[in-house]
Amino acid sequence: MTDSSLLRQKIEERGFKLKYVAEQLKITPYTLQLKINNEREFKTSEVKILCEILNITELAEREQIFFAN
Repeated sequence: MTDSSLLRQKIEERGFKLKYVAEQLKITPYTLQLKINNEREFKTSEVKILCEILNITELAEREQIFFAN
């Protein structure tokens, strides 16, 4: 389960809009919204891209955002 608020915070800190992030993931902004809101799951490849564009390098931080309980 994704920590929605933490992911949104990371996107905002980098100054990105959801539309830009969705384009990088090759999905629609609506689909991204569903994934952020835990209505759909992120694919492993999408998590990898998100970590790259959001500069998430620490394993603990990645787990906290994308694998929250």
